[in-house]
Amino acid sequence: MAANDNRHVITVTDPAALAATAAEHLLARTAANSGRVAICLTGGSSPKQLYQLLATDAYRSRIPWQRVHWFIGDERFVPADDPLNNMGMARTAFLDRCAPAANIHPIPTATADPTDPDRGAALYEQELQSFYGADALDRARPLFDLVLMGVGPDGHTASLFPGDGALDETARWVVGVPKANVEPFVPRVTLTLPTLASCREMLFEVAGADKRAILTRLFAAENLPANRARSTGETVWLVDRAAIPENFGGQ
Repeated sequence: MAANDNRHVITVTDPAALAATAAEHLLARTAANSGRVAICLTGGSSPKQLYQLLATDAYRSRIPWQRVHWFIGDERFVPADDPLNNMGMARTAFLDRCAPAANIHPIPTATADPTDPDRGAALYEQELQSFYGADALDRARPLFDLVLMGVGPDGHTASLFPGDGALDETARWVVGVPKANVEPFVPRVTLTLPTLASCREMLFEVAGADKRAILTRLFAAENLPANRARSTGETVWLVDRAAIPENFGGQ
C-alpha cells in the first residue's frame, strides 16, 4: 500500500462483517472518552449497513447517546428531506430514533441561494469552531474522536475530488464544491483535509468488487484524495474481500 506511517488495513469477509467491525471501532472510541464525544459520519452507500446496525438493541444500548455529538464530513447541497441528503440517510437509519436532537449537527443546506454551497460551508465552519471552542485546530486536541470515510470510483473521499483546489485548502475548515465529479452532479459542502485529519481515528469503509479497481490505484500510491486523507492519530481501512485487489498481501 501507499506509504503512510499511521495507516492500517484490516480485511474482513463481507459487508456485514465490515459493518460490525466499524461499529466496534465506534464503540471503542466512545468508551475511550469519558467526556463529550464527537463522531463525524460519512454519506454514500458504504456506511448504511453500519448505521442500521447502530440502531439495533445490541449496539444502541452500548452508546452513551447523551454525550455523543454527530457531525458529517460532506453533504450534497440539497434540502434536508431530499433522498440524496447524506445526513438525512443517517437520520432515517438511526439518529432520529436514538440521538438527542441537539446532538445532531447537519450541514445547513437551506440557505438563501440554493446554488451557493459556500454559505452552507461558512455556517458549518462556524458551528464546528463553536463546538471546538477555537478558530484554529490544535494537533494535540483533536476535533473528532472518530471520522468515518468512504472512497469513490475516482478516488475521491468526502467531497474532495481529484484535481480540485479544495484539496490544498489549509485555512478554511469547510468549503463549498460547486460541481461534483461523479453522480449525483449537485453542489456539495465538504470538510477540508486538515479538518478531517483532526481526529483520534479515521476509519475508511470499502466494500464490493466495484471498488477493486480504485483500490488497486490507491494501493499503488497514486496521488488521489483518499490517499491524502489521514488522521493525526490513527488511520484504519476496513476492506471486504470482494474489494481487495489481486496480489495484495494485506496488513
